[in-house]
Amino acid sequence: MVTKNEAWYAGETAVGGVLAPRASTSAVSWGAVLAGAAAAAALSLILLLLGVGLGLAAASPWANDGASAATLGVAGIVWLAFTQLAASGLGGYLAGRLRVRWRDTDADEVHFRDTAHGLLSWAVATLFTAAVLTASVGAIAGIGVKGAAVAAGTAATGAAAVTAAAGATDESGAKGGASGSMARTSLGSGDFGYYVDTLLRPAALAPASTTTPSTAPAGANPATLRAWPDASMVHADEQSSAALNRLLVRAVRDGGTLSPEDTRAAAQLVAQRTGLSQAEAERRVTETLQRARAEAQALETKAREAADAARKTALTTALWMFVALLIGTFTASLLATVGGRQRDLIE
Repeated sequence: MVTKNEAWYAGETAVGGVLAPRASTSAVSWGAVLAGAAAAAALSLILLLLGVGLGLAAASPWANDGASAATLGVAGIVWLAFTQLAASGLGGYLAGRLRVRWRDTDADEVHFRDTAHGLLSWAVATLFTAAVLTASVGAIAGIGVKGAAVAAGTAATGAAAVTAAAGATDESGAKGGASGSMARTSLGSGDFGYYVDTLLRPAALAPASTTTPSTAPAGANPATLRAWPDASMVHADEQSSAALNRLLVRAVRDGGTLSPEDTRAAAQLVAQRTGLSQAEAERRVTETLQRARAEAQALETKAREAADAARKTALTTALWMFVALLIGTFTASLLATVGGRQRDLIE
């Protein structure tokens, strides 16, 4: 003879000793699950907004004022854990308390179903909250990606950006005239314009030029005719500046040194423009290259440090978010069993 428990697992119900088909019903009370998830998501959003407000109130752009970055980080972790505890606990309790009572069901099965309802309410609430906060989650996850991109870009060479600008300088330097002026402007905006100006800085005791142009533009001030540059001089200055910039880019790209031939050529350009001797010009070129290489290495080190700090921040954030979500999972499942047990006791 089939017992009552065997008939239940077989999908049949014993009525007056006769086996009758049992109605197939879902063991999941989706209404209770969605109600708990909605409450958990709403409370989670409220607490997150409150946490952002408290964080902004504690932070300050002024030195020695407001909480430190370490304090804000610890406070953010604690608040995230508290948010998961409160929101997941509320959602799980409501899911267990509002679910349909399972009559004639084994106590162990009831406990399992209550736990599952709490887990489902936490999962739905988490997915909903993540969908609402997609931009924020993407920004947090993007920290590590951007940091890795910076590290990859700077690992190739400390003058990677300058090398890219040098190609544009080479192309524009061949055009001359007005385009040469545009090339000179681009030099000062992102590559070795400063170092070129340093190389071409006149010597302290160099005599002032007294050359006057043969012609002057109409309407020019006679008092300034002595300083008015000749067109050929301007063109020569632009060509020498562009040539020195290309040599500097090549030197930093090759480890901060120039070949002897390139060093002599650069020194000749510097000597022509500054009045220095060839030996003094070569010494100035060497010192300027050493400065450029040292600053390029310093920039590369700073970029690597920033990338590593961003990677560590993203790693720490991800790990603590994982821990907080685990706390929320456990809390929702536990309080769902508490809510379900209280419902069964009342009925």
